[in-house]
Amino acid sequence: MDEEKKEIIEVEKVNDNDNTKNMEKGRTPEKEDTQTEEVQEPNKNKKGFCIASMVLGIVALVFFCLWYISIPCGILAIIFGILGLKSVNKGMAIAGLVTGSIGLIISTLIIIIVFIFGIAVGISDVWDDVDDDYYYHKYDFYD
Repeated sequence: MDEEKKEIIEVEKVNDNDNTKNMEKGRTPEKEDTQTEEVQEPNKNKKGFCIASMVLGIVALVFFCLWYISIPCGILAIIFGILGLKSVNKGMAIAGLVTGSIGLIISTLIIIIVFIFGIAVGISDVWDDVDDDYYYHKYDFYD
C-alpha cells in the first residue's frame, strides 16, 4: 500500500513539473498538455469479514444452547457476512450468513420454548394450589 501511495505522489509531482515548465515558457496549461491519470484506490479485499463471519456463524451454531454466546455470535456473523459479500470470498460470507442465521434462530426458539414451558408449569402449580384449597375448605376434614 505504501508503494501505491508513492506512485500516486510521483504521478502528481510529474504533473506539477509539467505545469511549472509550461508556466516558465509563458504558456498556459491546456487540457492536451497536461497528463491526468486517474489513480484508483486498490480494491479493498474484505477477506477478514468473510472469515470472521464464518467462524462466528459456526460458533453460534455449535453453542446454540448457550444463548449468551450464540445470540451475539449469530448477530455478528450476519453483520460480517453482509459486509463480506462484496469480496472475492463470497462463499465464506454466505456460509457465515447461513450458519449465523440458523444458530440465532435455534437459540431464539429454545428461549421461547423454555419461556412458554415455564409459564405452563407456573400456571399448573397455581391451579393445583387453588384446587387443593377448594377441596380442603369444602370438606373440612379436620373437625
